[in-house]
Amino acid sequence: MEEDPNMTPSIIFIFGCLLCHTATSSDPPNIILIFADDLGFGDLGCYGHPTSHTPYLDKMAARGLRFTDFYTTGPVCSPSRAGLLTGRFQSRSGVYPGVFYPSSVGGLPLNEVTIAEILQSRGYVTAMAGKWHLGLGRNGTFLPTRQGFQNYLGVPFSHDQGPCQNLTCFPPKTLCYGTCDLGEALLPVFINEQILQQPVNFPGLVSLYREFSKAFIHKAVKEKKPFFLYYAPHHTHYPQFASAEYAGYSQRGKFGDALMEVDGTVGELVKSVWDMGIQNDTLIIFTSDNGPETMRMERGGSSGLLKCGKSTTYEGGLREPAIMYWEGKIKPGVTSELASTLDILPTIASLAGAPLPNVTLDGYDLSRFLFNGEKSPRNTFYYYPSSIDPNRGIYALRMGKYKAHFYTEGAFHSETTPDPACHATALLTEHDPPLLFDLDTDPAENYNLLTPVIPEELKPIVNEILKERDRFLKCMTYGKSEINKGTDPSLRPCCNPECTPKPSCCHC
Repeated sequence: MEEDPNMTPSIIFIFGCLLCHTATSSDPPNIILIFADDLGFGDLGCYGHPTSHTPYLDKMAARGLRFTDFYTTGPVCSPSRAGLLTGRFQSRSGVYPGVFYPSSVGGLPLNEVTIAEILQSRGYVTAMAGKWHLGLGRNGTFLPTRQGFQNYLGVPFSHDQGPCQNLTCFPPKTLCYGTCDLGEALLPVFINEQILQQPVNFPGLVSLYREFSKAFIHKAVKEKKPFFLYYAPHHTHYPQFASAEYAGYSQRGKFGDALMEVDGTVGELVKSVWDMGIQNDTLIIFTSDNGPETMRMERGGSSGLLKCGKSTTYEGGLREPAIMYWEGKIKPGVTSELASTLDILPTIASLAGAPLPNVTLDGYDLSRFLFNGEKSPRNTFYYYPSSIDPNRGIYALRMGKYKAHFYTEGAFHSETTPDPACHATALLTEHDPPLLFDLDTDPAENYNLLTPVIPEELKPIVNEILKERDRFLKCMTYGKSEINKGTDPSLRPCCNPECTPKPSCCHC
């Protein structure tokens, strides 16, 4: 695909320089939070993939801070999104085990305080575009508009949960492939709490999101209000789709086309920021919800050198690409300091001068690390599986460079890799003593340091890890499972609620 000369990476970061203005220290920054779907640690060009064409993300990484040790809270969609938006492990909010479906009764509890609600209290205008996947409920009980987002355009659940429509507009049209068609409901696009389109027109979906997002930014700037945009693309979750602008242009096939479309949208959003002259007042964060679905092979993404992928607590399941960019404020570079999606809420609250919610948070304020060059306040991370069992708790714990596995288990989402430990046939196994890996020298988790006995020099770190695990388990209060509340077929959205037969009659 030939690039538009007005959209080259260099133009994105220099256009509008004559419009630049300097924000005062008291001005709360604008926030753009981009949360990709099923994107692996090794999928971006700036993270080493040889055929990924991601020039805009690569340029953002070069002008911002790229993380090598950044973690999401869960190896599947709904739990990780709950952790991101609340700054709390999904175990506290009850977003476990597994994910929500269109007919799910439960959702992210309304008493959970989101980033959007915190920022709204500081006068921000808020918007979300894309995949919600934190519940729909009766009469839209759990939609983003009930969780602090004043504006919403998107699909409230995963796009593989309904009958598939055409995924590209390039002839021949690509229909749904593989085992992705769950047939739950024809996918609806919501505008706030009303269905705008059903079923989704996949080739036009990203442009719809993009224009909505750009219009929101422009309106907020025109009205001189700080804004929070949460952009959650369906890319690069299986089945991949793309518009005519991207379909068929990538060396990586369908996955690469979808990845290029995400990258192009990032480029458009950053260009909008520069066009409006607010680049010195805007923090842009990019990361993803969980590791790649390797069972899809070439259509499933890459963990790079990390072990396994989606639905596992190996590094490939929860360690994600992450970039934070704020022109003139965050020093460009690459960091191996520990950080997590849990840290985004307290960091944003600090930057906005907003009080934290009166609940237990699991994140840290990264402000001093990002702007003053101090070390990250995070030295530990706790790994939950996709199907949390309060009786077991975390499966693994990282402390500094060491990671201990108390339980290991493969997953069908991580099938097809050469490593049998990733597969569904690798059943749940308890380890006492734990498996121990030095992630600085062995990020692929190949060499257990505690075989066959604990070396004397490692006994102190093992004891410290076990002590920290006990402390964490004692302090964790598990919320009642929202996902186990069950399902009700009548909750599946339909723009013609009285029509029959469903879901095929739900067209508008």
